[in-house]
Amino acid sequence: MSRVGAYERASASAFTFWLFIYFLIDFFLHLSARIPAYALIRPTLLLVLLISASLFLQRDKFRGWTHDPIVASLLVLVGYLVVSLPLVEWPGSVVKNNLGDFVKAIVFFFFTVLLVDSNRRLKIFLTVFIACQVFRVLEPLFLHVTEGYWGSRTHLGHGEFAQRLAGAPSDVINPNELGFVIVTAVPFLHYLLWSSGFKAKLLYLLLMPPLLYALILTQSRGALLALFVVAFFVFKESRRKFSLIVVAVLVGFAGWQVMSDEQKDRYLSLVGQSETSNAATADGRIQGMMREFALGFERPIVGHGLGTTPEAKTHILGSRQASHNLYAELLIELGIVGTLIFLRFLLKVYQGLVENQKRISRLSERPGSFYVSLNKALIALFWMYAVYSLNYWGLSQYYWYLFAGAVVVFHRLVLLDLQDASEVESTPISSVQKSRFSNLVGMAGRR
Repeated sequence: MSRVGAYERASASAFTFWLFIYFLIDFFLHLSARIPAYALIRPTLLLVLLISASLFLQRDKFRGWTHDPIVASLLVLVGYLVVSLPLVEWPGSVVKNNLGDFVKAIVFFFFTVLLVDSNRRLKIFLTVFIACQVFRVLEPLFLHVTEGYWGSRTHLGHGEFAQRLAGAPSDVINPNELGFVIVTAVPFLHYLLWSSGFKAKLLYLLLMPPLLYALILTQSRGALLALFVVAFFVFKESRRKFSLIVVAVLVGFAGWQVMSDEQKDRYLSLVGQSETSNAATADGRIQGMMREFALGFERPIVGHGLGTTPEAKTHILGSRQASHNLYAELLIELGIVGTLIFLRFLLKVYQGLVENQKRISRLSERPGSFYVSLNKALIALFWMYAVYSLNYWGLSQYYWYLFAGAVVVFHRLVLLDLQDASEVESTPISSVQKSRFSNLVGMAGRR
């Protein structure tokens, strides 16, 4: 048995896996914000410690897991952060203020890799993750429809503001982050539900209109561009391209009709058709990105330090803000060396998806099977994340790490199935089977 195969068949305990599932629900639904007394026990930290301790006690089951190329590339990044710490601009800020956020982000990778170790667990993991994202969208949308809730607004100049839909009161995410949640859920819903049975298709048709309407209300231009990336992959792989064009035109027309004048103006600013403050904010966002890249070259080798983008922007640019671009954030905080290491990590993730596609075809999977649909969803999601990262930070955010962990798990499961299939094909006929076959032949001859 191969080293990978031996590891794959050593499952973590069910208790630890369900503890991880609860951790996902607690994290994404912000239970501590919903239940004040519950927040006193620091549930996120407590769950991380409990899961980590449980994994440590079961460490004999996980031998060889670090040999995966994606895991190894992330460990290189972690090693670089440790080695470069004394050389960055503000090592004290890294340790005191920013290291915790990075640790909370990468645990999603390691927990997913170590605990999601079967097809059943993968489906449970995906179901819970997708359900949490959909709930995070439907909750503020429901409050908007029933109570007029918006959650955020954007300044238009001259003392005027435009309302924008943000996360629910207990889910403190701004409109762009809510848009990110929406476009994260869409590819999973499309590929996994539409390729399934009638009930799944019906659920898909029930969920998509409110999700797209919520996206309009966020006025998130970056999320709309990310949605176009997903739409491109859906269109490219479809055999019914004309039907998709018709549906896209109808959806676009319906969406345009429900937009307010301000919302129309904001989205038109993407293509330079707006002369209001929305066009100015779009130009300002591009100029801000360029200033961030320039800031990164103030310390080009090892950077200013993990999580220090707001600090660097305060001291050099005069404004304390998070980065609006992951790639600029990498350059500012990690320098050129760290940026290349992180991009290598993303490259390994994508290579894992490409390898999956090849291996799934060798398994003779049907076009609508779970493996085929999931790999399509992950490829679309990878490129959507890559594009959205032009408008979103992410080095100390969970999304790339959880995504990479899911790719590692999926990669292993496909490889396992391929190994099992090849073992069945190459298994020799046992002596007992040969004896039974001879007896059958002899009896046929006597007759």
